[in-house]
Amino acid sequence: MSQTIDNAPYTAFHRRLALACSGGPLLDGYILSIVGVALIGMRPDLGLSTAEVSLIGAAALVGMFVGGALFGVLTDKIGREVMYTADLLVMVACSVLSFWVDAVWAITLLRFVLGMAVAADYPIATSLLAEWLPAKKRGRLLGQQIVAWYAGSVLAYVVGYLFLELAGPGSWRWMLASSTVLCVVFLVIRRGSPESPRWLAANGRVGDAVRVVEKHLGVRVDGRELMPDPAERGRPAGLRLLLTQPYRRRTLFCGLFFMCQVGPLFAMLTFGPQILSSFGMPGGTVMETLGTGLISLVFLLGCYPALRLIDTRGRRPVIIWSFALMTVPLALLGVWPTAPAAIALLALCAYAFLCGGPNVLDWTYPNELFPTEIRATAVGVATSVSRIGAAVGTYLLPLSLTGLGTGPTMLIAAGVTALGLLVCVAWAEETRGTALGASPAAPAASAGASAGARTARGAVPAQRVAQTAR
Repeated sequence: MSQTIDNAPYTAFHRRLALACSGGPLLDGYILSIVGVALIGMRPDLGLSTAEVSLIGAAALVGMFVGGALFGVLTDKIGREVMYTADLLVMVACSVLSFWVDAVWAITLLRFVLGMAVAADYPIATSLLAEWLPAKKRGRLLGQQIVAWYAGSVLAYVVGYLFLELAGPGSWRWMLASSTVLCVVFLVIRRGSPESPRWLAANGRVGDAVRVVEKHLGVRVDGRELMPDPAERGRPAGLRLLLTQPYRRRTLFCGLFFMCQVGPLFAMLTFGPQILSSFGMPGGTVMETLGTGLISLVFLLGCYPALRLIDTRGRRPVIIWSFALMTVPLALLGVWPTAPAAIALLALCAYAFLCGGPNVLDWTYPNELFPTEIRATAVGVATSVSRIGAAVGTYLLPLSLTGLGTGPTMLIAAGVTALGLLVCVAWAEETRGTALGASPAAPAASAGASAGARTARGAVPAQRVAQTAR
């Protein structure tokens, strides 16, 4: 694959494309967080049981599990551009319908379909963005997509708070329907976004790839340079390729670290008011909502130093140290379940800030570790696996708080985070500065003495990086 795209200057075209691609993560953060506020009014209005509250909270995450795997494969087969608008139209329809339904099964179904549409956007948008970005900007711009997620989450709590203050808990229908506005905004922003030249070339449309590069990057490129590496031809496609070496281990790594990260995280954001209430946060509605909104804001702020560190220190050391430190505040709350509300809020904010490392690598890693023909599939599978943990955590958290208590619930969250640490120590690779079309090779060793040395140095030499990821 030509180095034209990897070495291209960063332009207004890249900035607009990054903004357009941020729509999916922003809507995900908004849609998953607004339901936590809406449930404050929905529960008494509809007479929901704890199990029904859990079901509604987890429905979108189950939908993301299905949608990530399904639409990642489709995106690699039919292209990024084709799917780019359809998923937003589905989100619009589900958001509007959410205003009119009042049966638990209907709300659950709409949340499930919304989850499928949001999950579809991840492999579509992040693969498209990764395949257009120059190498020196790729880690930062892919990492900034998760910043959009937390911006959406913070916005959801601000909007939810305003609805609670101005219209009361009975405004939950308006809260669920409010995502329609964001969907329409990003439908407008995405107009005219081009197909990925890497996908076009990999699927035999070299002429189209040449034309789209010349149009949007302003450079002429030899069509022969855009052709995939001959070594890539004749390989099994789709999910089958993910199950071959070296991709099998990379698939497990991306899915498992993502799952161990978002399991506690999504449960916390969806039921943040209930968690803070268990530590004695006063107010019943507004105070817990503001507290959870603050935690969401800290999640967002923690991404900014992590964006710098993944480019200066490397991907591997950042993700390992982040998981190690994230375990501490959760374990503290586990062994001190009677902590004052202020201490609990500070500990959860510390956890949120330290999540920045894994957050900015959620989509950076799968896009850098896999080749063009399975990149969207890999992102979709990683998203699906992660949502298993998120859905289970979101469904079980209110039941655990009620049945086991706050301390054991926090210790379980700490254990899941510690498992993520072990996965990263064993399998995390260094992909900083890698050309997206670099030749494949066996992943660099990531355990034992060599792993320790690499972690201590913060990065591997550039010539070895080029051999470890695409």
